[in-house]
Amino acid sequence: MDGKVFPHRHAEPRIGDRPGEAAGRPRLTPVFPRFRMVWWQFLLAPSLGAIILVLWEILARSGVYASFILPAPTDVVERWWSLASDGSLMRHGAVTLREVLSGLLIGLTAAFWLGYLIAKNRIAAYTLTPYLVALQAIPIVAIAPLLIIWFGSGIASKVIICALIVFFPALVNTIIGMRNIAPELRDLMHALEATPLQTFWHLELPAALPILLGGLKVSATLSVIGAVVGEFVSASEGLGYLINFGRGTYDTALVIAAVYTLSTLALTLYGLASLLEYILLDWQR
Repeated sequence: MDGKVFPHRHAEPRIGDRPGEAAGRPRLTPVFPRFRMVWWQFLLAPSLGAIILVLWEILARSGVYASFILPAPTDVVERWWSLASDGSLMRHGAVTLREVLSGLLIGLTAAFWLGYLIAKNRIAAYTLTPYLVALQAIPIVAIAPLLIIWFGSGIASKVIICALIVFFPALVNTIIGMRNIAPELRDLMHALEATPLQTFWHLELPAALPILLGGLKVSATLSVIGAVVGEFVSASEGLGYLINFGRGTYDTALVIAAVYTLSTLALTLYGLASLLEYILLDWQR
């Protein structure tokens, strides 16, 4: 056909082609180089952390800063181990964990049902949304002393502060998840004469679950902040109390050890939320 080459025709084998491999046929990419690249990606974050620790150790040992200003990582590890050995870390960490889990449970429960009401009822949306936004606009640090005065310096005030911090992100995710359900699916449930409970269980909850679990991951990390804010204001135990105590006594190693424990707690909660997301959303895969 006038010497034109059509893309569907295979060219003749060329010199250098492997046996059984026709020219024009795409070669398969080896699997091992790609596998090795994935492992390099896993090594990037630990390598960066190791470099930061080494530079931190060198700077702390150089004598530029006093030990109470910038303790060496080895000193922080020793301080953390001493807290873990005498049981102080476990005792204070358990207090903070109880506040975090209680506040997270209360905040998520209230945010889900109130968000569901706002998403389904326009009157509730127009009535409650301005007050909820105004509540979110108030810094939690500003009202934390009031909550301590009203509910005491015990665990109740810390739980309320934690619940208030996680409430608004979970509320917004619930509203978005419920309003993003396709109208065709609602029409289908109506055609099948499904009850409101059946519609909620078989359509609304599964359809909104990805967004709800995304909000759970955000709320899990914010809950730790809420507990620490309450302990900063008034507390006699907890990881926030340890940070305040270390700051008052210039025990910087204690402060860093407590902050590290808080970060580990937040990462653990985030990991558990991610694992729950992986299990509950298995049907998507």
